[in-house]
Amino acid sequence: MAKLGLRADRSMSEGIRAFARDILDEADKALTRRDSADAVVVHDFRKAMKRWRAFLRLMPKIVGSDAEWLRHAARDLARELAEARDAHAALDALNDLARIEGSISPRTLATLRERLGKMRSEAESVALTTEMRSKMRAHVEESSRAVTKWQLDEAAFSDIADGLTASYRSARKLIPDDWKTIEDEPLHELRSRVVVQRYQMPLIQPLWPRYSKLWAKETQRLREVLGAHQDITVLAKLTAPGEPLSRWRAVLAPVITARKAAHVETSAKMAERLFVETPKAFRARLLGLWKSSRPEH
Repeated sequence: MAKLGLRADRSMSEGIRAFARDILDEADKALTRRDSADAVVVHDFRKAMKRWRAFLRLMPKIVGSDAEWLRHAARDLARELAEARDAHAALDALNDLARIEGSISPRTLATLRERLGKMRSEAESVALTTEMRSKMRAHVEESSRAVTKWQLDEAAFSDIADGLTASYRSARKLIPDDWKTIEDEPLHELRSRVVVQRYQMPLIQPLWPRYSKLWAKETQRLREVLGAHQDITVLAKLTAPGEPLSRWRAVLAPVITARKAAHVETSAKMAERLFVETPKAFRARLLGLWKSSRPEH
């Protein structure tokens, strides 16, 4: 990833375009790889679109409204695939709960896995139709054409720094004063902002190799813990009255509560360590790194 970021040995326009094309190549591979199961296609394409949307958040000042239009189109595609993702998330959550020894009997666990597996397969077959694949393909092709046409000669690093700082500030603001009382929705929003930051920072990794690698590792860990919490939230909704897993609510509810609390505790320690720097100091550091990397410096 570092080879694809902004580097001293090439122009900003080259670095930006190469970074964008790498993301779109990832999306293209998800759609064209032979013999991939629908679950793999959905997962890999959604991952590429998360990278793409995070990157596009940095681009409005540089390429104008085109960046916002493409980002919203990618968001809409992701929403159409959300049901398949939710079924997969619930299955991941069940596996997470199973780590608590003795919490769920093997028989119940097997039954639940079978049910969730069937739900996932049905959701994927509905979501990943020929028409949906065509829409996914069309977005990748349209995005690739847009990247080719972008006018990047006047791109300024200060605009990239502003975008990265805005994402950092947005995530930092969502860190709660009291983690013990935080609701599911704010935690989900925090995770979304952490994901954005996780996928944006590799753009500047060559300027800050050691710290950027550490940052990527730590933000990924935080993302995973917050993601596990969100997966459990999805599973919990399936146990509500009238939902597919309602008959197991009494069995799952206490385990869900305990596991969510554990994830919140872990997230608190990680988030407060990651976002200790003020946004102003964060931006100043970025500008300093860019300046020191310039050949004329």
